[in-house]
Amino acid sequence: MEASLCCFPNSKPSPPRTQTQSLALSRLCNPFSAPCGPRRKTLSSNTIVRAAISRAKKEETVETVKQQLEGCHLVAGICYKGLTVKQLQDIRTAFPPTSRLVVAKNTLVGKAVEGTPWAAIAPCLKGMNAWLFVHSEEIPEALEPFRAFQREWKLEDNDFTGAVFEGRFYAPDEFKSLETMPSRAELYAKILGALQSPAISLVSTLQAPARDVVLVLKAYVKKLEEESGGAAAA
Repeated sequence: MEASLCCFPNSKPSPPRTQTQSLALSRLCNPFSAPCGPRRKTLSSNTIVRAAISRAKKEETVETVKQQLEGCHLVAGICYKGLTVKQLQDIRTAFPPTSRLVVAKNTLVGKAVEGTPWAAIAPCLKGMNAWLFVHSEEIPEALEPFRAFQREWKLEDNDFTGAVFEGRFYAPDEFKSLETMPSRAELYAKILGALQSPAISLVSTLQAPARDVVLVLKAYVKKLEEESGGAAAA
């Protein structure tokens, strides 16, 4: 008789395999198969390059703002929402050479002014802002070009969002005091008038608002320094 090989079932069922055991068994059966389980998302080279370029541009913008803050007398925010590229370009070219208009994100401007007196511009760091950097003491002359465009184009929704001058923040409704500041020539005229007229004129000058008195005295001191410097050179 031929012997037959019989397989008898194990009286005890095998315990269920764990996920790790199943994965190990499948790899043993097929060592060339791809590993199972969640795959890590890899970034393409193009994505990495774009991220690097974006970071470099942000750093460049922050550096540009910092450079504009050097020797700056006033920084003002201008809401440019709704303006066309041509309108923005026309406004930019209308400002005097001593002023520059820069379009930069609020977060980058905030980073550039952090830890400086210009950090007072913080209330303006919202919305769509173009930033005006004035490198001249002639503040009204620097602000007038935008006011002219407001009147010409009837820009009711576009206005100054605020400014910092001499460490103080000026809200939009306080711009009149900036736009009516006396020019350097007017300050000199006040000084000369105070020195040449009776004492009552000098008293009235000193009774003017503190800001005007400070400006007059600063201009007078600067004038004396220039005269003394010129005499020394001669």
